[in-house]
Amino acid sequence: MNKVLLFNPRSARTKPRIPNSILSIAAAIEGLFEYAIVDGNLETDPWQKINSYLATGAFKYFGCSCMPGPQLRQAIPISKQIRELYPDVSIVWGGYFPSNQPGVVLHSGFVDFIVNGPGDKCFPALLNALENNQSYTTIPNLIYRGGQGIIKTGKDELYDQDALPSLPYDALNNFYPLRRYLGKTYLGTRTIAYHSSMGCPFKCSFCAVVPIYNARWRGKSAQHIYQDIKYLKDTYGGNAIEFHDNNFFVSEKRTVEFSRLIQPENMIWWGEGRIDTIDKYSDRSLELMRESGCKMIFFGAETGNDEILQRMDKGGTQSSAQIRSFAARMAKFDIIPEYSFVLGTPADTPEQVMKQIDQDIAFIKEIKSINPQTEIIIYLYSPVPTEGSELYKKVLESGFHFPEKLEDWISPHWENFDLRKNPLTPWLTPEMVDKIKDFETVLNSYYPTVSDIRLSGVKRRIMRSLSAVRYKTGLYWKPYELKVLQLLWKYRQPEIEGF
Repeated sequence: MNKVLLFNPRSARTKPRIPNSILSIAAAIEGLFEYAIVDGNLETDPWQKINSYLATGAFKYFGCSCMPGPQLRQAIPISKQIRELYPDVSIVWGGYFPSNQPGVVLHSGFVDFIVNGPGDKCFPALLNALENNQSYTTIPNLIYRGGQGIIKTGKDELYDQDALPSLPYDALNNFYPLRRYLGKTYLGTRTIAYHSSMGCPFKCSFCAVVPIYNARWRGKSAQHIYQDIKYLKDTYGGNAIEFHDNNFFVSEKRTVEFSRLIQPENMIWWGEGRIDTIDKYSDRSLELMRESGCKMIFFGAETGNDEILQRMDKGGTQSSAQIRSFAARMAKFDIIPEYSFVLGTPADTPEQVMKQIDQDIAFIKEIKSINPQTEIIIYLYSPVPTEGSELYKKVLESGFHFPEKLEDWISPHWENFDLRKNPLTPWLTPEMVDKIKDFETVLNSYYPTVSDIRLSGVKRRIMRSLSAVRYKTGLYWKPYELKVLQLLWKYRQPEIEGF
């Protein structure tokens, strides 16, 4: 009885992606412990599958990857049920949510340990300590309850990504056909989800990555990335790539080398980066990226207000002027910039909050006039517990606080919090939230996202025609006719559902 059950809770209603986080843990214990994988994205009722494994009495450990948002809906009730029915099973959570909210997770009574960051070495070391009744107090990247409350062990280095074991794609294929993870997206008919690096070298005060990696980044080599992608292409038919790194483009040299390697494979690809990083790339580097299949890049533009950018601790050199000029530059290389904006940050008075919202709406329209191909993603500001940041201090001063019980995170009041559509922040009035959402509805109708591959040309023209007067005159209030169309045609919002 020492097998490990690894669970990937449901994260999306459609288009499941390769569960890279769970696979990295599987790779770490390969040959040390037998394991099984349950993916909530591919199970109608994952509890039935989980219960069938645990009922054998062969599984002693339950590992669950848990991002904020939708994954909590399965992670919380299933972990609680395991504790009630199988009290001897050790429950270990990893992922951004437990790392950022360790107190509420561990005080729930049904999570024993949290892997705080990469689990490649921490998780097998923890299992080995538990198996041999040894101390785990010196194992890095671990959070647990001790006699004096919540205990966090030291953070380990970021490991050489090339030296880590390869992800066990073939093992995953034994549990679920891997081809089911290669869905049709805007990028291609069989899109690979891939993670090529850990962390990010910046410390944005609204980012969940910062408390975990503390401005550290380490990536796989271009050759290693290419070999993995080539294997998934040749073995399982992948023909496009989503890089889910927090910041894929940190190294221009690595990006260029990967672009040269992948170019003959005729694969379309997408990744996330920073405007002030990629704006330093040479024109030739950008040309090579586009020639190799780079079609779109996601950027955190955040705001057109330089003062707020400073408060967000963006680091680097990003400014409103650069956001404008970079949008124009990307048009020259036929790479679509996908700009995300965070509206509704705290201010001293309600009037200032509303003024900032109005300014950002005007700035977004200016960006669209500079480069109409720019994709716009709008989020409502949701606090992240980044201790010491000016922005988070202002959040606490406003009276905002996170739930004190783990189950409250899946209450109707909180379940959409980390989708950044339901901020629950005291400084945002219903009028402000309605203004942002109404503008978003009009914007998405006048400029429907190119990533919604189900939306026909005729539907796009109808939406654009109906929204034209509202968009051009600024009459965004209660666009019910557009909301009905988007609901009827199941308009896809990439910030919630991906591609």
